[in-house]
Amino acid sequence: MMRTQRLPHVALLVAMACTGGESSPTRRTLIDSRDTYDPRSLDPALSTDVPTGRAVGYVFDGLVRFTPDAQVVPGLARAWDVSTDGLTYTFHLRTGVKFHDGRPFVARNVVNSFRRVLDPATKGGRGWPLYPIAGAKDYADGKGRTISGMSAPNDTTVVITLTEPLAIFPKLLAMPVAAIVPDSVPSNFGERPVGTGPWKFVEWKHDDYIRFARNDAYFDGAPKADSLMARIVPEPSTAVAEFESGNVDVLYVPEGETRNWEETDEKKAMLESAPALRMMYIAINTTRGPLADVRVRQALNYATDARGILNGIMSGRGNLSAGVVPPALPGGDSTRKGYTRDVAKAKQLLAAAGHRNGIDLELWSSQTPPFPRIAQTVQANLLEAGVRVKLVQRDASSMREAARAGQTDLALKDWFADYPDAENFLYPLLHSANKGVGGNVSFYSNGQFDDLVARSRREQDEPKRVSMYSQADQMAFNDAPMIYLFFYRELYAVQPWIKAFKVPTIFTGQRWTDVQIQR
Repeated sequence: MMRTQRLPHVALLVAMACTGGESSPTRRTLIDSRDTYDPRSLDPALSTDVPTGRAVGYVFDGLVRFTPDAQVVPGLARAWDVSTDGLTYTFHLRTGVKFHDGRPFVARNVVNSFRRVLDPATKGGRGWPLYPIAGAKDYADGKGRTISGMSAPNDTTVVITLTEPLAIFPKLLAMPVAAIVPDSVPSNFGERPVGTGPWKFVEWKHDDYIRFARNDAYFDGAPKADSLMARIVPEPSTAVAEFESGNVDVLYVPEGETRNWEETDEKKAMLESAPALRMMYIAINTTRGPLADVRVRQALNYATDARGILNGIMSGRGNLSAGVVPPALPGGDSTRKGYTRDVAKAKQLLAAAGHRNGIDLELWSSQTPPFPRIAQTVQANLLEAGVRVKLVQRDASSMREAARAGQTDLALKDWFADYPDAENFLYPLLHSANKGVGGNVSFYSNGQFDDLVARSRREQDEPKRVSMYSQADQMAFNDAPMIYLFFYRELYAVQPWIKAFKVPTIFTGQRWTDVQIQR
């Protein structure tokens, strides 16, 4: 999944002309700046971070794409069929589509794009969304010379065969890494990309902005604005000041500003909100000492004041979690009762597990705010129950590697969904096949859970699959492989002259094609 430890990301459309920094009442430029750091690249094959993924979505298309409300809709494929056994997908491609350099889009571009992502020489680091294709994983590992599960029988048809049924496969193809590129791309493709998407690349000034122009020939209709500038604004306070002075069209309200905006009538009238497919939690390494006992793990949950953290540190910007599946997704259960803080019960569970005198643990976290404050609060909470916690703070990368290596007792983490499905929470975070580097840094292992999740991934009947998701989430919740904290809520402020803006549920869902400036 795409994840980042940089919580204070900013989203804004700055009211500036594309040719400079001056505002204009007649401008036709949208300027989007939701991230505090430069993209890794503009090459879909190197799309391993959120800023890259968003920028890729402007320039490129996949066979399918996500809408702002996280629905999967046709992209370069106008339709697709699935065989009765769930193994073979036949994609029927649009005709007449051209890349920005004038080359026609044809079926072989799909096959070649996927092969390029999987080629070890590309060094993309994120080929896993294509691993379900027969032969793809072996090819990526250097064990095979061909990918048997991909073919282009003609210019308008792509046939993909999987190693086993996977109901969510189309959602994987909406991810940035599965975007389609032309054949024979140059070595500087990540700096000067060419796609079929709604925006054409113009210029990239690193750590400042990326500029795009409207693709008037876009097959799904040209964007409403003339141009788009994706800017990098490191400081949330800068974004707020720009919005309040009328120089910002859309503002991602910083978490620390939430109450100010929600409790001021004039500001509240400009707010738009939606649940985010993002979760904050503390992974409990279920293999380390006393943490192998479910009673100890449950005690940690009862001792933690998740509501206090949500309301006090995050300004109420979310909903308490009682499982890993967000209630906004099918399979999520908003009625499930979570852990309510009960220090006496926590002590009782610890005593029953043989730890009447408490235990000693380490809690690892990123140094990026608000992670240190949350970690300090949890430390104080757990001490009241007799759990003595040593805080270990590292940069995000070092903390992540330690957790993956099984070196942490507790690890404070957040998780962004790559695609809108409960499977993207259950499988990577809790399935035993993903212990460590795969995302399961709780090292949780439950054979019944694994079997249920595996069957849900193959199940083509959606109601049955959703029921399996809910059962699996409940099963893991009972085992308490993590301290459950909260799901995030997105909050934007929108100027009255901006029309048709929709809060994106999935991070690649907003491509700014329908957003209009009407002064």
